[in-house]
Amino acid sequence: MSGGGSSGVTHIGVIKALEENNIPIDYITGTSMGALVGALYAAGYSPQEIEDIFLSTQFKDWAEGNLDQKYSYYLREKNNNPSLVTFKLAMDTLFETSLPTNLISPISLNYGLMSYFAPSTAFANNNFDSLFIPFRCVASDIISKKSVILREGDLSTAVRASIAYPLYLSPITAEGKLLFDGGLYNNFPSDVMYNDYLPDYIIGSNVSSSYSAPNEDNIISQIKAILVDNRDYSISCDNSILIEPEAAEFSLFDFDNNKKLIQIGYDATLKKIADLKNDINRRVDKNELEERRKVYKKKLPKLVFEDIEVSGLTDSQNKYIRKSLRFKGDTISAEELKSEYIKVSSDDKIKSIYPLAKYNKESTYFTLKLLAKKEKDLFVSFGGVYSSRPINEVYIGLQYNVLSKTAISVLANTYFGKLHNSLSGGFRFDFPFQIPFYWKTTYTIDGWDYFKSKTTFFEDTRPSFLVVNDNYFKSEIAFPIAYKGKIIIDGTAGELVNNYYQTKQFLSTDTTDKTRFRNFSTALTFERNSLDLKQYASRGSFFSICTRFIRGEEHSTPGSTSIIKDNFDTILNWFQFKVTFDKYFNDEGKVRFGLFGEGVLSNQPFFNNYTASVLSAPAFQPLSESKTLFQENLRAHSYFALGVKNIYQVLKKFQLRFEGYLFQPYQQILQNNNKEAFYGNVWSDQQFILSSSLVYNSPIGPLAINLNYYDKYEEHWSLLFHFGYIIFNKKSLE
Repeated sequence: MSGGGSSGVTHIGVIKALEENNIPIDYITGTSMGALVGALYAAGYSPQEIEDIFLSTQFKDWAEGNLDQKYSYYLREKNNNPSLVTFKLAMDTLFETSLPTNLISPISLNYGLMSYFAPSTAFANNNFDSLFIPFRCVASDIISKKSVILREGDLSTAVRASIAYPLYLSPITAEGKLLFDGGLYNNFPSDVMYNDYLPDYIIGSNVSSSYSAPNEDNIISQIKAILVDNRDYSISCDNSILIEPEAAEFSLFDFDNNKKLIQIGYDATLKKIADLKNDINRRVDKNELEERRKVYKKKLPKLVFEDIEVSGLTDSQNKYIRKSLRFKGDTISAEELKSEYIKVSSDDKIKSIYPLAKYNKESTYFTLKLLAKKEKDLFVSFGGVYSSRPINEVYIGLQYNVLSKTAISVLANTYFGKLHNSLSGGFRFDFPFQIPFYWKTTYTIDGWDYFKSKTTFFEDTRPSFLVVNDNYFKSEIAFPIAYKGKIIIDGTAGELVNNYYQTKQFLSTDTTDKTRFRNFSTALTFERNSLDLKQYASRGSFFSICTRFIRGEEHSTPGSTSIIKDNFDTILNWFQFKVTFDKYFNDEGKVRFGLFGEGVLSNQPFFNNYTASVLSAPAFQPLSESKTLFQENLRAHSYFALGVKNIYQVLKKFQLRFEGYLFQPYQQILQNNNKEAFYGNVWSDQQFILSSSLVYNSPIGPLAINLNYYDKYEEHWSLLFHFGYIIFNKKSLE
């Protein structure tokens, strides 16, 4: 069976048709996708079982490098930021060694192959001739520029080497060599079949052909032209037949049409069945074959682990990984351990953890051997947002990792733009104890200049009339709640300084009012997050419940336009309780539905004047654009809000979103003639927000057009185009 990327899925249909027509299969050789399909069949899986694997969500995750989101470990995830690209650099090597070697993550694939092939490998004692059907796998050694025939060893590793297509899937070390996709030097191993087994008759299933000239706009065609050497698709045997399913229209890594591809292989084989039956006299009864397969499977050991061994790094680093894997009881199944493997493999300080299952004949259990590689020391991220409004921003993030018995990350980031500027730095310790937790401390300088993004002009030269500076220390400790949740205990101390005019009628020579609020707060938060994207999500859910106590000293200094002329000092303290819920339904369909809810309950007192009171009040900001606007009508000490979302997946990466939100303050904050704050009527002044968006989720970030309507904002309609993420550092009182 040949290689050929997604076209190789047709091999499943070929085998299916051969079995149904009682054509015997005594030996199998395969390259790349042919190796994967062939190995599954050789390991005792039926054509129907193989088809089910290739049509599953699990296989799609393999092909796209996705991790099962239910196993991603929220405790180890960093806060969302607007990074678009991240470079991972080793401090003691050249930049070129830090470039990525693969487009997709192999984590799910590696564990999946191990799970499927470990029992057969153990039963065969690492001899591929002792599998349910004798098997040969072909990989490539690009150092010697020769193909490598894999006849023994770990079956999952052999297959993994054979499918390691350059730049798409990382290579792997086996038999002391760094091995790549077998199709580079032998994409149709009929010669391996003939030389190793000398069969009476060879059936070839080929979906490859000589490659056309490379295209200057297609990097895959260029790689093929540079690397691929063998283009011989003939069979090295006089008694043979060649089945060639027509699958050239499918791109190399497009696995969205597997059902159709299997049918193509099935139909192509049926066209050759009459010739096959004329050439081959022997038959294998399908029922007898299935019974023999059942007997073989009963002899296979169950994939249950009794121990875990980690190697590849220093002793302390190996211990960090081992302690991060929660191993409960004496034994654990592969499915139960899968969640722990994905959790640790997705740690950003670990580059890769390759799993091998070694069988212990005496105990009849397996040991999971993990070969770990450390990630680069330094992460440099670049991102931000480019927008049709003057909210453009550049983001730079730095993270330096130190891995020992405890993982340490030194963190820093900066935002700079017309609306928002920020600088933050700190550290984070991850402790892999029996109850794991992290401790994180940061210092943040945050500045907002809301009205630089306005389009109206005032008398004289217009200075900004609402500037917020938020400087604070924050320290937090977090513990996991299952895989997707965490409990956070935090403490914050800082100074919030607001400079503003209480009127829109002012000159550039006027001085602003200034309110300084030196404060500290402490909070207890539960969060659970399984959203698929950090912005414009369409799958998963987010839930947060937080209670916070805030105490501080307000000092207000009136400006030249203020009615109140005296300085003001007071002590303020309050409790705040906040709940946020965001959930998406029908996440596998073309049409998806989402519900949003948020509520705040607080006994927060007023500040000295209306503007200072509104600036310190919790804000309802459900849209991306909302976070860039100061909307006093959507701020209240206590409120609840509801939202509905309809998302249409127009194409794979395109979505059309329609969203509507209702905001209901318990009591709206109003101002009297002296610019002092007072409450409006209870449960009055409802407001709503409508939004429609066309979003393209590119590989590096979202490209979106938003049309938004704000019920009682001074500018009802807004049209926003942006590329990148509208995400900021958290504010001190959030």
